[in-house]
Amino acid sequence: MIPSHHVSAKEMARRVSRFQHLKPLPVQASNQTPQAARDVVYARELLSVIGLEGTAKTPINSAAPIIGAGGMTMTLARCPAGQGPGLHNHKDTFETFTVLEGRFEVCWNDRGENRLELDRLDTISIPPGVYRSFRNIGDTEGLLQVIITGGVHDMNDIAFSAQAARQIDAVSPTARSVFEDLGFRFAPATEIR
Repeated sequence: MIPSHHVSAKEMARRVSRFQHLKPLPVQASNQTPQAARDVVYARELLSVIGLEGTAKTPINSAAPIIGAGGMTMTLARCPAGQGPGLHNHKDTFETFTVLEGRFEVCWNDRGENRLELDRLDTISIPPGVYRSFRNIGDTEGLLQVIITGGVHDMNDIAFSAQAARQIDAVSPTARSVFEDLGFRFAPATEIR
């Protein structure tokens, strides 16, 4: 028989996340860059549910009500119609998306040339090293559950494509340097045409 572990109500309360109490990640509130540039890097609103245990430097941990779930992070991505982040990849981690509300298009590979549509409760899991993006293709606000597993999801894990770099540069010539100062990396703008 597997021994059980007793958990008090107080301990379990630290492992509960209430949707109505979730706040957008503080890093998204920066007014240093225009909203259109932030929309290339982030879903319009990222609500952290589960953050990493330990001291990994990641914006996800800064607002997560639950810390520690075996190396998994979970975030809810709220996107208005037509919005979603640009092409990016995760060096070491899997990123798994499940549509909770609305309809999303997921693109993948170096130029986002492969696409599929996900309806409510559909799920896709993207392996490490593959560029991916998602966008709400519905007419109303969409909500996507984002689970990251398989490694440490920190700022060293995320890199944006040259396409995303060009999108940001088109909005503001200084915005990319603000994101780089936060720890985001970008492929050289000339790498993908």
